[in-house]
Amino acid sequence: MLTIDGSMGEGGGQLLRSSLALSLLTSTPFRITKIRAGRARPGLMRQHLVAANAATEIGDAESDGAAIGSVDLTFQPKAIRGGNYNFAIGSAGSTTLVFQTILLPLLLGSSVSSTITFEGGTHNPMAPPFEFLEHSFLPILARMGARVEVALVRHGFYPAGGGRWAATIFPMNELERLELLQRGEVRSQRATALISQLRPSIALRELDVLCNVLGWDRASGRPKMVEQPHGPGNALLAIIESEHVTEVVTGFGERGVPAESIAERVAAEALRYLKAGVPVGAHLADQLLLPLAFGRGGTFRTLKPTDHFTTQVELLRMFLGTKVIATEEAEDVWRVDVPARAA
Repeated sequence: MLTIDGSMGEGGGQLLRSSLALSLLTSTPFRITKIRAGRARPGLMRQHLVAANAATEIGDAESDGAAIGSVDLTFQPKAIRGGNYNFAIGSAGSTTLVFQTILLPLLLGSSVSSTITFEGGTHNPMAPPFEFLEHSFLPILARMGARVEVALVRHGFYPAGGGRWAATIFPMNELERLELLQRGEVRSQRATALISQLRPSIALRELDVLCNVLGWDRASGRPKMVEQPHGPGNALLAIIESEHVTEVVTGFGERGVPAESIAERVAAEALRYLKAGVPVGAHLADQLLLPLAFGRGGTFRTLKPTDHFTTQVELLRMFLGTKVIATEEAEDVWRVDVPARAA
């Protein structure tokens, strides 16, 4: 049984979620200690507990320590079982992160298709929004041969939650190799400001600033009022569609923070991505490592690796012995090479 220090590297919930996915895919039991030890509220929060319970259910696993506030968890997987599941967080915790915990196991370890309904947060700070999955992450998996379909039913913002969406995962044997070294021609640049039970002027102010800083045509930025709102919320999305990849940069409205400040943050991140000329953004980079390591490997260019990236690299070494190579080629330009999984 592997023992994992939950405070290493990024030190957050990613360590738990990736460990659960890797454990299911390799049939390796593990124990993780000091879960989220460096956070203001250490231990399992509700979204982490739901991820652990989801992994336990689809993997017919045995787990000990799966409780709110727990800082120590033991997980022993058995066989991965595809099927129909419903995972409700019961709060505004991120459903997209729960999805990423069980996606690869159901894609590569099941013999039957799976349909999963998620309830909770769909647009959360520090988590990929639904649009990131839809436009950026899943299209890359599709290039590797995966078939995953998603549909948003209702938005869910922090702190009210109430979001709902569904995913259908069709199993496959092996992911194809990915070569993503060039972004290609930028085909479109657009922005969407989502508004739920807040003043429409907030969205307009965000779009005015974002388009001005980026030099985009103001007509490319559009507000969108959320239908069937469950609570207040705001998300600003800058979507850069290129020949080989689509990047989604997101900012979330915060109480007491001017709309202009949110827009400036998103613009700064988008400008950094555009200036570097790389195809893979900072958030997509760490999320590609597991699919590449469990398939035929691959290579891509990205921005300077984050703590999330280096944490994923260490977990792949621990579970698979995979040696990911990240090489700096220029200022804020890195090449990442992931070997295929050994037979």
